[in-house]
Amino acid sequence: MKVLVTGASGLIGSALIASLSTQGHEVVRLGRTARGASAETPTQATWNLQTGFIERDRLNAIDAAVHLAGESVANQPWTAAKKRRILDSRVQGTRLLAETLAALDPKPKVLLSASATGFYGHRGEQILDETSAPGEGFLAQVCTRWEEAARPAAEAGIRVVHLRIGVVLSRAGGMLPRILLPFRMGLGGVVGSGTQYLSWLTLDDVIGAIHHLLEQESFQGPFNLAAPDPVTNYQFTKTLGRVLKRPTVVPIPAFALRLLLGQMAEELLLASARVEPKALRSSGYTFRHPRLDQALEHLLDS
Repeated sequence: MKVLVTGASGLIGSALIASLSTQGHEVVRLGRTARGASAETPTQATWNLQTGFIERDRLNAIDAAVHLAGESVANQPWTAAKKRRILDSRVQGTRLLAETLAALDPKPKVLLSASATGFYGHRGEQILDETSAPGEGFLAQVCTRWEEAARPAAEAGIRVVHLRIGVVLSRAGGMLPRILLPFRMGLGGVVGSGTQYLSWLTLDDVIGAIHHLLEQESFQGPFNLAAPDPVTNYQFTKTLGRVLKRPTVVPIPAFALRLLLGQMAEELLLASARVEPKALRSSGYTFRHPRLDQALEHLLDS
């Protein structure tokens, strides 16, 4: 296939492009270009969300699009300006892409558009699947509007899949490399009460699920990309400590996180989402790493 990918430089995007290329697919990267620069290769197209510009002529004859671009939610405190960038990058970017794909002739067959398990908000121990209602809070509102922004593509007859991605575990980036050093030093510990659920999956399973959903032409709508083994923060902490053979006795109080990070801590670190990948499992996808202990042993076996 000829596959358009946004967010190509991110953790998921870079791994996906490598995987697609290895399997013989042609990849077109859609990304921003520095001022005064031009597209570096024939497989690079550019866009500008502020002006609504997109290089449509480089999107001809694409078979599929995987949309992963969006402002990082975890690299800076959530000021009003940061929250606006998080929202706008997702909603404006998705709408621009969906409208552009809808106007192509021929149109691509499928759009896989990223979302997140933040769609469900803070739900305690409640088991959440794709039929569960959206939650409350900033991230839930972002995810709801993010998914709605893909509607022009669906209305044009393009198969649209919303990838509600959980916490991605990888040595290459994301949460795991950030916490490995303190854990290796014996300074890891439970965050807040430790009862909040973490819905995770490995990068291998993100890429595997994307390939699966690209190829299966009958699947559309939301799919939770999370392992079938959601764990509490306490369970995650103790499992990581056991795999690393290090103690985990230095707790991080919730009040300290709230003082330091405010709403960002409340929704990223203290919120609980016990997400079940019901649609993905029903689709026939087989997880490479379904259990946390096995996943961490695989990732940290070095």
